[in-house]
Amino acid sequence: MGVLRQEADPEETGLDAKALGRLDRHFAHEVDEGRLPGFLVSVARGGRIAHLTAYGRRDVAAGLPVESDTLWRIYSMTKPVTAVAALTLVEEGRLSLDDPVGRHLPAFAEPRVYESGSGDGIRTRPAAGPLLVRHLMTHTAGLTFAFYHAHPVDGLYREAGLDSSVAPGTDLAGTVDAYARLPLQFDPGTQWNYSVASNVLGRIIEVVSGQPLDVFFAERILGPLGMTDAGFHVTGEQAGRLAELYGETDGSGGGDHYGLEPVAGLPLHGRPRFLSGSGGLVASAHDMHRFMELLRRRGELDGVRLLAPQAVDLMTRNQLPGGADLRAFGSRPAHDEPGNEGIGFGLGVSVVVDPSRTQAPSGLGTYGWTGVATTAFWVDPGRDLTVQFYTQVRPRSSHTVFRDLRRLAHEAVAG
Repeated sequence: MGVLRQEADPEETGLDAKALGRLDRHFAHEVDEGRLPGFLVSVARGGRIAHLTAYGRRDVAAGLPVESDTLWRIYSMTKPVTAVAALTLVEEGRLSLDDPVGRHLPAFAEPRVYESGSGDGIRTRPAAGPLLVRHLMTHTAGLTFAFYHAHPVDGLYREAGLDSSVAPGTDLAGTVDAYARLPLQFDPGTQWNYSVASNVLGRIIEVVSGQPLDVFFAERILGPLGMTDAGFHVTGEQAGRLAELYGETDGSGGGDHYGLEPVAGLPLHGRPRFLSGSGGLVASAHDMHRFMELLRRRGELDGVRLLAPQAVDLMTRNQLPGGADLRAFGSRPAHDEPGNEGIGFGLGVSVVVDPSRTQAPSGLGTYGWTGVATTAFWVDPGRDLTVQFYTQVRPRSSHTVFRDLRRLAHEAVAG
């Protein structure tokens, strides 16, 4: 078990302690008002943790506090880990970003695209070009989520029982086959739509490596990086450190006041049948600090090199068609990211391409991602800054946690 610890005073690293105090007070107020059960936040410069705060409860009913070794469902923050795993296979020459997905998953060999209609009257046509591995990593594949209600194909996912992105009673292979039976929303590589694509990528990793996804992660990513608590399930020893997952309810006070109640989350007690490359991991803040350090240091950590610097540079560079940002594709903010203006997408991470247009202060080239239970991480190369934030709330509607976090962390950078 690794434990995150503060390693430097804020002033030593060019951070403003008073501004960091404002950040803590802001989120402590959210806890005290009942909008969050508790939180953990860490801020580092040059890889040295200069601010670390844990506040509130990881389990409200049991009165258990958030601690530095608390375990969190990181949901979609799994996607960058899956991207790194795939890139290790690319570097070994066993996979290419330009491989047709059908080369590894024959069910995708002849993708079809939605043309018109709805329900039983949907008409499709052959895709204009092949679905490539890079399209999965950039969410330009034409795949979608069942919980969207914006396109007829979203409805087909619901009809197929993919409401939670898992085909009932199946594993990763069976679920990915279910995706392949449905049409794409658009021709691969032409638009951006946040989707189940990382699950398909996870299945490709299994096929190419010959290993289950959890074994590949453990042997090739988590173990070498010292991410000692990260995985697709928790052991008996870890179970007591896992934070409870909450959902928002209408509070008795009305208005902006909410209540929180425990909700079902990932089946983490025992190895799950479905190993989700999109959102299956649980991890500690120590683990994710190690992962952020791998990226900040461009593929190497403590003498262990997982990727060449050029691979990390490619991963963290905007890959969208024409160099556009997400708003150019009419995209919805994912997990309440602070808007899509000025934000592009690399290989598994968002990338700030125009700080003047972002809704929250961000440095050029800042990259990272969030999770649906209100978790976030980012790396700002220009400021040599890394930030991570954890709580466990699946919000009912839009909230400002990530926007406030970016603003308050930005204000703390003094030099």
